[in-house]
Amino acid sequence: MEHRDIYLPGPFDEATATLKEKIFFSAIALFAEYGLNGARMEQIAEKAGTTKRMVVYHFQNKEHLYMQVLEYVYTRIRGAEHQLNLAQLPPVEAMVLLVETTFDYHADNPDFIRIISMENMQRGRYARDSARLKEVNRSALTLLDDILQRGQAKQLFSTAVTARDVHRLVSSFSFHYAANSYTFALLFEEGSDAAAMRAHYRAMAVRVVLRYICP
Repeated sequence: MEHRDIYLPGPFDEATATLKEKIFFSAIALFAEYGLNGARMEQIAEKAGTTKRMVVYHFQNKEHLYMQVLEYVYTRIRGAEHQLNLAQLPPVEAMVLLVETTFDYHADNPDFIRIISMENMQRGRYARDSARLKEVNRSALTLLDDILQRGQAKQLFSTAVTARDVHRLVSSFSFHYAANSYTFALLFEEGSDAAAMRAHYRAMAVRVVLRYICP
């Protein structure tokens, strides 16, 4: 795949957004709703208030645009982790903050969940073709490695745990809460307070991770 930079627009503001940004964020919404195969270039153009010709001008084709979106959503969550400055915190406090932030990010960004779910339904076809995704996501394990090593040096964390396994544990808990929110709430939490249940599962995620990593 040709070398290119990941397209990283700032938070969407309809009043000041450029046409390229409007197209891009329209694509995120439509890919999240319909997937790569279901979303049409004409729909993306209409939602952005432009023409298909301008979508092609800025992003070449639907597959190229989808790849940019896929790389963007992963870059956003890794950026949110980086902004926590976890290296400045004691290891236990850093781990708690990382788990809480990851859980909240998944809960607050349903488009991220839908796009990643649909990419997995495609068996990771486009993720496999992006060298950028591996590069971007390397920081997830780097952050965890630093926290674990600092905790292990102080005998706070088990030396048997790895950053990869902790990342899978945190991601699994967070992803399940967000991806299955409708069915789980309908089947098992009918009548419950949604905010209270979210706080409950967020605290539960922290307890589960700490119990796993502590000796």
